Order: sequence, then structure tokens, then C-alpha cells
Amino acid sequence: KLEGKGFFTKEIEEALLNGETDIAVHSHKDLPTESPEELIVAAVSPREDPSELLLIRKEAVDSRNKFSLKRNPLVGTSSARRKAQLLAFRSDIELKDLRGNVPTRINKLRDGQYDAILLAAAGVERLEIDLKEFHVEHLSPKEFTPAPAQGVLAIQIRKGEKELFDHLQKINDKTVAVTIGIERKILNLFQGGCQMPVGAYAEYDDENEMFSVRVSKAAAWDTMPVSVYSESKDPYVLAARVVEKIAAVKPATVFITRNDRRDDYLQSVLEGNGFKFSGKALIETNPITIKSLPSCDWVFFSSKNAVKYFFEQHPALTDQKYGAVGKVTADAIRHYGKRADFIGYGTDTRMTGKQFAAKVGNGKVLFPQVKGSLRTIQQQFVKHDQVIDLPVYETIKRNDGDMPQADILVFTSPSNVEAWFERFTISKDQKVVAMGDATAHVLSQHNIHGCAKPDTFDDAGLARAVFSISSTK
Repeated sequence: KLEGKGFFTKEIEEALLNGETDIAVHSHKDLPTESPEELIVAAVSPREDPSELLLIRKEAVDSRNKFSLKRNPLVGTSSARRKAQLLAFRSDIELKDLRGNVPTRINKLRDGQYDAILLAAAGVERLEIDLKEFHVEHLSPKEFTPAPAQGVLAIQIRKGEKELFDHLQKINDKTVAVTIGIERKILNLFQGGCQMPVGAYAEYDDENEMFSVRVSKAAAWDTMPVSVYSESKDPYVLAARVVEKIAAVKPATVFITRNDRRDDYLQSVLEGNGFKFSGKALIETNPITIKSLPSCDWVFFSSKNAVKYFFEQHPALTDQKYGAVGKVTADAIRHYGKRADFIGYGTDTRMTGKQFAAKVGNGKVLFPQVKGSLRTIQQQFVKHDQVIDLPVYETIKRNDGDMPQADILVFTSPSNVEAWFERFTISKDQKVVAMGDATAHVLSQHNIHGCAKPDTFDDAGLARAVFSISSTK
């Protein structure tokens, strides 16, 4: 049974304090944020994969659902943080506590006590465990927020051991020390131990010299989490900033330009925190028949609709590779039994285009897309003859319904913006969230500037944007 802060580390620290050993090595996420006065963390390891792994028994796999998990599954975890986030994504999940070391937990899954279990990727990788008998879902830390300092080892010594401290600096990863310092400071400010439902994931972008952090916090394991995002060149302001943001979140009415759907994470976390939520697409989509299919090496999708209208025409493809603008689009590709070989992970579509062009090299790329696409990805290719545009659907503006009344408007595409302004206006008191640069650009053409944008192209990013903008005056 877990017994609170420091349960996993107390015995090792006592050996260090008693002089039985000179160095202690811990999983950093298990260390309390306040160490014994006589001890210090002298160095930290490079960060291994901070993600969570969802290990699923193969008979419990259903790729049509979020995380490829069948309906009403039994999932094992004892972490309050993991429980809160799992239920936010999939309210149909039944949770059952899971204890023991990693091999013990995996054996319980193997024995059929659970349909799936959640484990830290780093622990599985360090033990070099063969997982071939299971379906493994890799949960991105930008979507499913890990524990502070997950994937990092802490090297602890007694204070005053200067020579030993100096030697250990040779293996100390200073950048990791700063990023997990942000995460652990957040946990400290929330006064949380290892069983508090708090996730935090900080990164450093050396190209832009920018630190960023994503935080998820629930009041308890069975309540919906609040999540926010912030970035700064000064890492030491971020912890206090995101804690203040979460404290300042105010329930509001939210309207999004898309129709209701099953397992809507955005709706679940907003309504679970007192927001009123509604949604309706302002456009309709119709397929465009594919008359001929050019030969290509890659097929790239910029939206879920492009995936749907392409694959529903049963194109005769052989061994092409697939690219996706983001994880949501990649999940849509997988629904049709394919796997994305390239996935964009930022909201800067131009940068995603440059990264994809570098990955492709000299190959030809087919772009199934909406008629009249802005072609942002295609424009990043130096050789224009590599690009093959293929309209597979068109959008038609809807003219039904009254203007939605909401404090916060969330626009999911440029065409939805255009459809809005054909019939409605936006008041100076309303706050606006734009799904990406292209949508924000069209809003600016209607004199709507400074709108919030999600940090990732998925519901987790949208939720962080809505919670963050609700906390501003």
C-alpha cells in the first residue's frame, strides 16, 4: 500500500544519511519536492522517453476508439493523475488499482486480470521488456501529461561532499535539470506528493531559446482535470505563472464550430469544470470523386476530412508511406488500417511542411485535400514537381440556426470563420480561439486580432487554450 510522499525513496535516503553508501540513485519522479536537509540532488540523467505506455491485450484492441481500446475496458493503474486523465478521454473506462513492480504488473495483464495497464515508458525501456504479445499505445506527453520529472534519474549525495559533487557534474544534464525543475516547482506550489493528480511536462526549444510547460491538475482522481500551457525565455517564471493560470480559470460558455461527437475530451473537461459547452459545424462537406490516382511515394493529409474522403473511395495503393499534419489526423489514418510514417507535432504548419519535405527527399507526394486548400505544406517544397494536389472534398456554408451566444468562440478552420462572418459578428467582449495559424489569419482579415491558439492540433491543445483564455481578464 502506498504511504504518501517519499514512500519509494525513504529507505535509500536513510542508507545515504547513515553513511552506508555515498551515492543514491532514484527515479526522480518518486522524490518528494522537499529533500532531507542533509541531502542534495547533485546531478540528473538525460531524459529518457517521458511518455506513458498503454499496454493492451490484443483481444481488447479496437482501433476505432481513442487509444485503440475496446468499449468499457478494465484498465489497471494506481496513479490518481493517470486515472483523472484516462477518464477525461474515455468515460467508459473501468479503473482497477494495480500494484507491484513493472514485471509483476505486466504479468497481471498477461494473466487476464486487466484489459490494459498504464506504465511509464522509461521504466519499461530500462528493463528491456519484450512487449510483442501486447498492443502498445504510446501516449504523447503533449496529450497525456506525465508525472513531473518522469523519465529522469536523480543522483543524490550528502551535502558538503564537494569533490564528489564536482565529479558528478560530468554526467549532469543541465538542460534537463532546468526543465524538470519547472515541473517539480509546480508540484511543490500545489503542495502535491506522488499521489496528487498533477502532471507537468516542460521542454526547451534551443532554436528559439524558449522554455514551455504543459500542466494538468485535477482536484481528485475522479474529477475532470484543468490543463494550461505557457512559454517563456525565462524558465524561472513558468511554474508560478501556470499555477496562477489554473487558479484563475473561470467557468464560461463555449461554442466550437464542429458537431458533437463521442468521447469528446474537450466537452468532458470543460463541463466537468463548470463550463457550458455547445458545438455546431457552420459548413458541410461533400466528397469529390477521384477520377484517377497518380503514382506517388507518399500521401500526406492535412485534416481528418481529407483522410475520410480519400479512403472511403477505396484508392488502389500499394506500398506508399503516409504523412499527417498532427496526431488527430494520424489517428484518423490508423482508423483505415494504415500507419502514419510522419506526424507533425507543432502548430506551426510551415515548420511541419519543412520537416516533412526534408523527410521525403526527392519522392513524389500526393496531397488529398479540400477544394481551394491554402496549400501551406505544399509551399514548403523547393521542387514543385514533387507535389500532386488531389481535391477529395469541398465545403459548403450552412445557413441554418441563430447566432450562438458564448463567452468564448472556438474556430476549427478558415472555412468556418468565413461562414461565421457571412451571418454573424464577434463582440469586443467575446474571446476567440483559433485552431492554427491559417484560421487565425482569416480571423485577422475580419479585424479579430490576438486570438488564442492551441499549442497542439488536438483536443488536449484546444482545452489548454480555452482554460488559459478563460483565466485572462
